[in-house]
Amino acid sequence: MLAVLVNTLAVLLGSTVGLLARKGIPEKVSGAIMTAISLCTLYAGVSGMLKGENTLVLIVSMVLGTAAGTLLDLDGALARLGKAIESRFRRTDGKTSVAEGFVTASLLFCIGAMTFVGCINAGLRQDYELLFTKSLLDCISSCMLSVTLGIGVLCSAGFVLVFQGAIVLLAQVLAPVLSDAAIAELTCCGSVMIVAISLNMLGLTKIKTADLLPALLFVPSSPGSSPTSRSDGGNPINQRPAGWKPSGGAFS
Repeated sequence: MLAVLVNTLAVLLGSTVGLLARKGIPEKVSGAIMTAISLCTLYAGVSGMLKGENTLVLIVSMVLGTAAGTLLDLDGALARLGKAIESRFRRTDGKTSVAEGFVTASLLFCIGAMTFVGCINAGLRQDYELLFTKSLLDCISSCMLSVTLGIGVLCSAGFVLVFQGAIVLLAQVLAPVLSDAAIAELTCCGSVMIVAISLNMLGLTKIKTADLLPALLFVPSSPGSSPTSRSDGGNPINQRPAGWKPSGGAFS
């Protein structure tokens, strides 16, 4: 829960600075900072990808998950949900309501691949790197959003705490029933999504990352994610019993 608390404090800090400054951060400076953080996010994604040990699991999970997410149009559904909620709370006089600021910021900070993968990493492996990176992003975003959306952005910190905390706790409950191999492959699969996010942040691609999320559900059931799955493919020829010693031969 440490990383969730840090993320919550980051939103509070950024929102407070934005409300006090009201002029926000100069666009040139904020753009440069976002580029730097995007590159750091790319590094975090690549590092996580290297923790996977079975490429077959990654391919099967990504193919099936992306197909399911695309058919369900998860990315489009989330976008439509956000617009519908925002329009519901938009004031007729053109001014921004507290509810609109709260909803907009909550969706931005909590609905996305980085949130789910970061919370899963924190719950399963106590790996907080991704959520700490997200905290920096949310701190800057909340600072800029609060300038235009007001105190509602500050209130969204409570939703960040509850929503992300619930995902981390759920991951901790599931941890005992997942093998080390499955956790490693979950990390690898999620990190591929983080790379996609970083490329989007850099403006190089427009990947619909929400459509990739179902891939995480396919990892534990994919062939090769069981505790006995290894790079030798489980070949009994390569598996030797404890205490095995080579017999004497022509070269003994």
